[in-house]
Amino acid sequence: MNKPLLAIETSDKICGACIYFDEEKYFSSKVIAKHSHSEMLFEVIESVINNSGIDKTDIDSIAVSEGPGSFTGLRIGMSAAKGLAFGLSIPIVPVPTFEALAMQLASIYDDEEIVIANKINTEEVYFAKFHIKMNSFIFTEELKILQNSELKFLDKSIKKFGSAFNQNALNSPEPEFIAKWAVSFGENVKTNDIDNLEPHYLKNFIVKEKKNDK
Repeated sequence: MNKPLLAIETSDKICGACIYFDEEKYFSSKVIAKHSHSEMLFEVIESVINNSGIDKTDIDSIAVSEGPGSFTGLRIGMSAAKGLAFGLSIPIVPVPTFEALAMQLASIYDDEEIVIANKINTEEVYFAKFHIKMNSFIFTEELKILQNSELKFLDKSIKKFGSAFNQNALNSPEPEFIAKWAVSFGENVKTNDIDNLEPHYLKNFIVKEKKNDK
């Protein structure tokens, strides 16, 4: 039996984890609640480990959603992954969040153009376009930042996903698809250099200082 990997997804509303053996055997759990990640992530991780019947020391590697997405959520997920990887002396696989979501959508649709666009703020979105076919995907427009106003020029026939179109739309992957991406594509990005591993924010994180009126 393959040694399992632990997958973590915290890029948006989903706070999820998965112990993944293979396509036929995995244990996944998630909580969907605003600002729940810092309180719930380790509880969710413990839950899937216990349900899978393994010990932490059985985990082969950790796959973690690297972004883009919520700055806070990504930092929480990456910090948890780094802490566990350090304690267990195992590598991390950083997983591009939009690619994992495209992989999930490829399990539902076939031979379709799809767009994923998630809000950054009121004016900007993270954007990527894919063609999905035969349970796989290719970029037709690479991941980038667009003005929200540019989305109105998209072809109406393209299937659209993400918070830029509907706040309740599918905008982040299930944790098992973080695992599936890591198994399919992660060997070349797997790393033991966890000190230098950071989320892929795409947009610079700017802390706004409140100015005191004199």
